[in-house]
Amino acid sequence: MKQVYLDYNATTPVRPEVIQAMLPLFNETFANPASPHKPGRLAEVARMRGSRQISNLINAAPSEIIITSGGTESDNLAILGGANHAAANGKKQVITTSVEHSASYESCRHLEDIGFKVVYLKVDRSGMIDLEELQSAISDQTALVSIILANNETGTIQDFKAIKKIMEKHDIPLHYDAVQALGKMPLDVEELGVDLMSISSHKIFGPKSIGALYIRRNTGIDPIMFGGGPKLRPGTGDPALVSGFGQACKIAGDKLAETIKKCSKIRDYFEEKIKALPCETKLNGNLERRICNTSNVSFIGQYASTLSEMFDERGIAVSTGAACSTKDSKSRVLTAMGLHPLELYGALRFSFSADTIKDDVDYTIEQLFEILSTTSSVGESEILSL
Repeated sequence: MKQVYLDYNATTPVRPEVIQAMLPLFNETFANPASPHKPGRLAEVARMRGSRQISNLINAAPSEIIITSGGTESDNLAILGGANHAAANGKKQVITTSVEHSASYESCRHLEDIGFKVVYLKVDRSGMIDLEELQSAISDQTALVSIILANNETGTIQDFKAIKKIMEKHDIPLHYDAVQALGKMPLDVEELGVDLMSISSHKIFGPKSIGALYIRRNTGIDPIMFGGGPKLRPGTGDPALVSGFGQACKIAGDKLAETIKKCSKIRDYFEEKIKALPCETKLNGNLERRICNTSNVSFIGQYASTLSEMFDERGIAVSTGAACSTKDSKSRVLTAMGLHPLELYGALRFSFSADTIKDDVDYTIEQLFEILSTTSSVGESEILSL
């Protein structure tokens, strides 16, 4: 059976060059990088080299990069650490959006539980925030503004230039969750005007369980973990993972223009093909402002979870984009965008890479024709009863 992977927003394979960069650090240069002896110093050199490659991709200084276990920890550290620091000065309001990744969303919910006020900015049908609402929400109580730069479900990219203009008027830290944006669009912390930014390795063909938080110099943030080692993020550094992430960042930077071109082309090819399907479809998100590889499609009158299961049986990996897979599930992000229930329950996310070829798309479309010919449409009344 042909195998087609169209879930690159969920994770990516590790590139061979990345593996090669990591291998010597498992059993040759394996010492604790915090140790004062020569093996430790060699491990620290490798760790710093990887950290420099990470910082280069986003135009930051290596000293502004805090290595974490991934995007979730980066979001937690930015939001909880930033909010807790500001609370010491009496600021206990956080502004975020209604379409955040769960790592940010649940962090904000926790802040509400401990006495913070959280403003969840609404979005329009394309997933864009209302900039006037952002401006109006900012007050002398605002501790932090945290926004997902490129949405993981729809690919929608927020208007960071306009957000920067607003934030320049205020002395308030701005955090971007850029986990899904990394490697799919240019990221320059100076152009973004960002103070905190979360990124992750496994979205760009690097190893899992490692990410980073960019922290602009002099940005106030408190630790959320405690122990030996660096104060802000204690623990034993892993030169192998940092080197792998660094190599993945170097490759991502070198191939960024090629990645954008190839992903956009294959995504557009896919979206043209679905027009011929015997089913009404709708593309979700901002089609003018989105990362190059993401296509969120509603198959009207179908359950996305059922389609996903049938795809899986045919060797095709796609995602509903939601945290669960039952028939009565719906995406919090798409719900916030105001989609009709028929659109909500029929939404699938297809995410491509520069390695995706037309044969993969053609096979997927062929299987879609077969699936749709064997499944009955779901009535609006049944959907509305959920």
